[in-house]
Amino acid sequence: MPVLPASARVVIIGGGVVGCSVAYHLAKLGWTDIVLLERKQLTSGTTWHAAGLIAQLRATANMTKLAKYSQELYGSLEAETGVATGFKRNGSITVALTQERREEIFRQAAMARAFGVEVHEISPAEIKSRYAHLNCDGVQAGVYLPLDGQGDPANIAHALAKGARMRGALIAEQTKVTYVHRNGRKVTAVDWETAGDRGTIACDMVVNCAGMWGHEVGKMMGSNVPLHACEHFYIVTENIPGLAQLPVLRVPDECAYYKEDAGKILLGAFEPNAKPWGMDGIPDDFEFDQLPEDFDHFEPILAAAVNRLPLLAETGIHTFFNGPESFTPDDAYHLGQAPEMDNVWVAAGFNSIGIQSAGGAGMALAQWMDTGAKPFDLGDVDIARMQPFQGNKTYLFERSKETLGLLYADHFPFRQKATARGIRRSPLHQHLLDQGAVMGELAGWERANWFANQGQTPVYEYSWKRQNFFGNVAAELHAVRSNIGIYDMSSFGKIRVEGRDAMAFLNHICGGQMDVALSKIVYTQFLNHAGGIEADVTVTRLSEMAYLVVTPAATRLADQVWMQRNIGDFNVVITDVTAAQAVIAVMGPNARKLLQTVSPNDFSNDTNPFGTAQDIEIGMGLARVHRVTYVGELGWEIYISADMAAHVFETLFAAGLAMGAKLCGLHMMDAARLEKGFRHFGHDITCEDHVLEAGLGFAVKTEKPSFIGRDAVLRKRDAGLSRRLVQFMLTDPEPLLYHNEPVLRDGRPVGHLTSGGYGHSLGAAIGMGYVPCAGETVDALLGSTFEIDVMGTRVRAQAQLRPFYDPSGQRTKA
Repeated sequence: MPVLPASARVVIIGGGVVGCSVAYHLAKLGWTDIVLLERKQLTSGTTWHAAGLIAQLRATANMTKLAKYSQELYGSLEAETGVATGFKRNGSITVALTQERREEIFRQAAMARAFGVEVHEISPAEIKSRYAHLNCDGVQAGVYLPLDGQGDPANIAHALAKGARMRGALIAEQTKVTYVHRNGRKVTAVDWETAGDRGTIACDMVVNCAGMWGHEVGKMMGSNVPLHACEHFYIVTENIPGLAQLPVLRVPDECAYYKEDAGKILLGAFEPNAKPWGMDGIPDDFEFDQLPEDFDHFEPILAAAVNRLPLLAETGIHTFFNGPESFTPDDAYHLGQAPEMDNVWVAAGFNSIGIQSAGGAGMALAQWMDTGAKPFDLGDVDIARMQPFQGNKTYLFERSKETLGLLYADHFPFRQKATARGIRRSPLHQHLLDQGAVMGELAGWERANWFANQGQTPVYEYSWKRQNFFGNVAAELHAVRSNIGIYDMSSFGKIRVEGRDAMAFLNHICGGQMDVALSKIVYTQFLNHAGGIEADVTVTRLSEMAYLVVTPAATRLADQVWMQRNIGDFNVVITDVTAAQAVIAVMGPNARKLLQTVSPNDFSNDTNPFGTAQDIEIGMGLARVHRVTYVGELGWEIYISADMAAHVFETLFAAGLAMGAKLCGLHMMDAARLEKGFRHFGHDITCEDHVLEAGLGFAVKTEKPSFIGRDAVLRKRDAGLSRRLVQFMLTDPEPLLYHNEPVLRDGRPVGHLTSGGYGHSLGAAIGMGYVPCAGETVDALLGSTFEIDVMGTRVRAQAQLRPFYDPSGQRTKA
């Protein structure tokens, strides 16, 4: 037991592979006074029993970047530390048993190439040549990643721990954190105890790497860390004579993975209906423990596996293992600064991919802690995406039943979670259901994504092809383009900023000009010091000292935290008022006519021009209308207090029916915004995308003397753009785009689509993506030949910087 100091720059809680990685990477950056506290022994929670699969390919470019980094780090760690990690690049094969899965893995393969990962689509015969023991009956195709690998999970963690110690980090085992001292939004110290001693460490920062204990440790720190443990099963066979080294094999259609290790086969499962564990807390003495066997639960997986790998029928089972792993509500891990606290960081909830993620996650978090800024976009895993209610234990219990199995489920576009639903509802929820709404869920909000026709079953039927709502969305979009569409936007975040310094504060954090007339609406971004986009918002001036900031539903918390962390000495109050108001969008060429039938107010351009708000009477109620659009048509967003929302909807809907108006869902809105080239935060614009390269320079007013990111904007203007966000439309109307498809310029890969969808008004799939253009004119860029890689097939695409639909923007200002 080392002597623990009275103070430290950072205390890391948890000695699994992730905690060791954070300590290692902070030490590599030159940090001293690093203390890692582990309640039992290093790796004794879940790391020790991990399967140790190390894959490169993840769902997005940056997650793949982190996974590739892990693989490269583990390849060099043994030489650095002298600790054998067992790492070997034996490759991996994923096989498809259905045409739908074939399309999924082939799209993933195309994406992998765009991200610089070596990958090969292979036939059943090629699969058999690489994995002779496989029964290829029903196998449609596969993908092979030769540089994927596997390693010894515990030794990887011990190697990282040794690397951290070599650079001065202190690691204490058998040392439990018993209490966390807090002062406002900061942790000031942690209390610890061992078998024969106890003490306190004052600290500047603390990192929650407590794994499946992360939820409870988060509570001690005043932070929300939503995760839940589930039972995770695998078997290990007896020794199989003559068994050669094999690639890792994944058969997701049978929920199974196979790993050869030391002449044995490990068969693991991600079954569709998981078993949550630890609802009453994890026992204090839990250390290198396993859970009771449940052969009945595992038996369906094993039966399919014996058919798929016949040698299993001839081999005895050496070990039946059941151990807990922690899972988050969306199957993405938690990384970053806790929204509720200013010096609490989190790296937890790794959804059974902790070994392959730990290296990259530790590197990214260490850089973030060191500089105070994300090293690149980490929105997929940033813990600020989690909503406060998602820490609810009942919610986590119900959702965790599904999330384990979703790792190997078909990852269809638009797939919705089935468990833990119905928690956050718009005041219009039942009205929309009564009219055939098919709900999706985002940040806990039930949102009408599309409307079923009379006689059509109002459920998703998933596919990689045209799904059952394809025609519904087309009809909804046609209504918006030709007449009137009505849809619910109540889930969008609404943050009220008020006080003596409201204008000055917003001018400090926004690129746009906030010194505007009352009722003026400003489209703007929050920028970071590199000119990247932290938030994409509209800001309405309600009064001399009050503004309303409207944000995407998924980023409301993150955007509000950004505001609070930049409040400095400004005298303002920031309040989330999302649930207080419903928002009904009325969009289309006849939107003005509809509003004039239900309100005595004047909606003309003279009284209510584009980009302004006004208070109105509507039906027998009151509302405020904002003349803005995210679909590129004449329209208004109607803000109504929650108590009057149902009445206003009924009034609008009745009058709208008489005019042929159509209820629409948010899939329509996404298709419409793509046609108009409107950016979507988290896809087309992120913290690492410069506002000028995103084509949003019009929203930045550099004549303001000072705002966050101003210097970076001026530097980029002087230096010129190194890339541009380009809009693409396929010349073939049949293929579908989603996002991450590779972009090729004159035959060479140059990037990938940040978002994609079908332009029903245009008759083809459309998308956006960044293309390098350093030193080039726009004419040279657009004069190139562009193609999009769809499942390995190159499809010609038109490219332009202006939107394909209504490029002059006249329809919004009619």
